[in-house]
Amino acid sequence: MVRRLVLGCTSLGGTLVETLIDRPGSILVVTDRKGRADDFRADGVAATEGDPNDPANYPNHADVIIVAGEDPAKNRDVAETAHEHFPDASLVVHLGHEPTASIRAAVERIADEVIDPQRIVADHIYDAVGSPQSERLHRLMRVLRKMDGPLAVVMHDNPDPDAIASGLALQAIAKRANVDSDVCYFGDISHQENRALVNLLDLDLRVLNDDSAIEEYAGFALVDHSRPGVNDRLPNDTTIDIVVDHHPPRAPIEATYVDLRSSVGATSTLFTGYLKRLGIVPDTTVATALLFGIQVDTNDFTREVSTADFEAAAYLFPHVDEDLLHRVETPSLTPETMETLARSISNREVRGDILTSNAGDIRERDALAQAADHLLGMDGIDVSIVYGLMDGTVYVSGRAQGGRIDLGEMFRDALGPIGSAGGHADMAGAQIPLGILDDVGDDSRESLATIVTEIVAGRLFETLEYPPSTPRLDSDVTFEYPLDE
Repeated sequence: MVRRLVLGCTSLGGTLVETLIDRPGSILVVTDRKGRADDFRADGVAATEGDPNDPANYPNHADVIIVAGEDPAKNRDVAETAHEHFPDASLVVHLGHEPTASIRAAVERIADEVIDPQRIVADHIYDAVGSPQSERLHRLMRVLRKMDGPLAVVMHDNPDPDAIASGLALQAIAKRANVDSDVCYFGDISHQENRALVNLLDLDLRVLNDDSAIEEYAGFALVDHSRPGVNDRLPNDTTIDIVVDHHPPRAPIEATYVDLRSSVGATSTLFTGYLKRLGIVPDTTVATALLFGIQVDTNDFTREVSTADFEAAAYLFPHVDEDLLHRVETPSLTPETMETLARSISNREVRGDILTSNAGDIRERDALAQAADHLLGMDGIDVSIVYGLMDGTVYVSGRAQGGRIDLGEMFRDALGPIGSAGGHADMAGAQIPLGILDDVGDDSRESLATIVTEIVAGRLFETLEYPPSTPRLDSDVTFEYPLDE
């Protein structure tokens, strides 16, 4: 049991006692303020009215000593007395109002923790108005407050947990700015985990299917991707107000507010930081979604994870529904996914430590990512790439380990010129429209499969053997453009 001794009691000490009273361990307050000890005893806290600098008022034992008076010189004297009486106890000392340099030095020599109210206030003010993080947040809020109508928070097609959670978080931030918003996407949500997230959390997401729906909005935000018309179906010339993403850009992004930070493992981490700095406590739905988004994009904190990802997870965890999170993490596999996995295993081609596989016609594009994850676990395989055909488009999903190949850069170089491609060093994807090649009869499907293999696997292997020297944008750059005044 932890035995705590509080010596002196300003408003700080009273607040501290209120915080500690429900925690395991004991508390004894020694205060010379008239009637204060009676108030503590009335609240069920052991208290003695007497001089905090007199050891006669101390108990026989103390594990933690908190000096919480108001006068700096008196706090120094009490701290020295208590330290001499209980040399093995942890000592926390409140410096008081405007301590001299000598008093500060004397306290710092013996205290384990020093509470400096002036420095705390100064740091808090700087953090609120002068730090890069606060400036970034103020710019975002200014963009939101300039909205003259509803905001469309657009996720990428077939949104994953990171995109979904980021959309929910931006919606909560927009609400703080008194802006109505919808979290939107085009197409379908096919991955079992993603569907489970939406269904179990009962999320209200809007599907955008035509131009008339787009015209309802006064502003547009992109989360977990950064360009209209690339991995979403917005017109390429759509004016974008907000972009927040953790994927490395290949070129500068055009938007009023842009936050691109590839130094973190998930866009959900960036939005968790926004919520924390705004003082918005996420509800259970948003917190659960954000934590799951971080888990998925960092592969349970093992892939491209940063300190910020761990800090975000620690902040979110007290607000998470653990039972729901477990149910989202363990969805059942559909028969279509099992079939895609089986064909991927059967059709695999291995060159050295690189595996490619044509899964043929698919009905769930996210089944490719699951197959790539499974195939990466094969002995001797450091890169797995699985692709399949659906609705006239070849979808490609890749996974890598070991750090020898930057998979996202390889996809951009090999497949970007004939489609859209991108991702990270160890996780990437691409989409390639087939055009007239898809307009063939059933008797030609086998030849079409051969052509698709030649296009995808051929370009990938060729890129590995003859890598281009095209320079790319620094992936650690954060773009923040000034607002029009």
